[in-house]
Amino acid sequence: MQIQLINLKRQYESIKEEVDKEVLDVLSEGQYIMGKNVKEFEREISEYIGVKHSVSVGNGTDALIIALKALGIGRGDEVITTPFTFFATAESISFVGATPVFVDVDINTFNIDPAKIEEKITDKTKAIMPVHIFGQPCDMDAINEIAKKHNLKVIEDACQAIGSEYKGKKAGSLSDIACFSFFPTKNLGCAGDGGMIVTNDDNLATVCRALRAHGSGADGQKAFNIINNIKEDAVEDNGTDNTVYNPLKYYNYLIGQNSRLDELQAAILRVKLRNLDKWNDARRKHARFYSEQLKDTNLAAPFEADNVKHVYHLYILQSDDRSKMVNYLKENGIATGVYYPIPLHLQKAYKDLGYKEGDLPNAEYLSHRTFAIPMFAELTDEEKEYIVETIKKFGE
Repeated sequence: MQIQLINLKRQYESIKEEVDKEVLDVLSEGQYIMGKNVKEFEREISEYIGVKHSVSVGNGTDALIIALKALGIGRGDEVITTPFTFFATAESISFVGATPVFVDVDINTFNIDPAKIEEKITDKTKAIMPVHIFGQPCDMDAINEIAKKHNLKVIEDACQAIGSEYKGKKAGSLSDIACFSFFPTKNLGCAGDGGMIVTNDDNLATVCRALRAHGSGADGQKAFNIINNIKEDAVEDNGTDNTVYNPLKYYNYLIGQNSRLDELQAAILRVKLRNLDKWNDARRKHARFYSEQLKDTNLAAPFEADNVKHVYHLYILQSDDRSKMVNYLKENGIATGVYYPIPLHLQKAYKDLGYKEGDLPNAEYLSHRTFAIPMFAELTDEEKEYIVETIKKFGE
């Protein structure tokens, strides 16, 4: 038996008829940039997350970069974040000219430890960027309380956590601004790439819309007016064609970038969004099965904190001998992934920040132990049973 870490082909087959129809409709209409599917998808995400504004962009990394820019964060500033995550979190901070300041993680949840944040705050600190790692929300009450005390902004990196909840509220609705990724392997993924910024702040949303499209057009003028405290109406974009010719895009007000979700991806994502809760429920069911079946092994199963709904973007186990376990599973046809082999503070890209081994012991400890086993909604009972039985036989 061969079992992939995530089987995207199987997911497509489950929604093939609907996806194919929507894709053909987009192709036949000839509107590929910022059309009706993008607008409707943004509206649907806002409704799903429970926020006022959703701004679609080209990918999750761009979402983080644009959110930071919209908050005015740049050269000379510091942003507190976690070292135990994908590189894009810290990279986005560096990209805008700021410095990532790493805070160690909670050994159980793998999320940033709020108890260790305040000691890293300086007069240069402008924001905290918690990551809801592997689909489990951070302790947002504690983080928001610290941010309020020190007049800091909070940016949720919710790229792995769409549909997860903290005290009954969706990830993405718990901060000043939040970012999602629609990379194909995410719980809600494109057939390419995409991202989303969500916020309840009218002005932040306007600036984000401007920055994603070269700071141009009606959104660019509105954002320029907001930043410069100008009280005048902007020229409205009334039904212009963003694919062939929009005359307003040749008037630029801010230095932005080109980061737009296209119509094809939006159409596919709209289909998938209607299935997201069902798929996340299936992931949670699979996770319960794994945890129950593996509780008497030498592996440490994931911890789910109180008052959260974990959506298991990845199902992470810990092993004292990860290399042997991963190789053993590979030999038996079971795919795995190591998340994350090097914590960000020890990446060579950040050698100039001066971190050394031992500075953030929890993240470093986990980086030697954690790995993922197959997790996707369409896993069969036969596959799950084969996986757990194979793991139980390790070392025999």
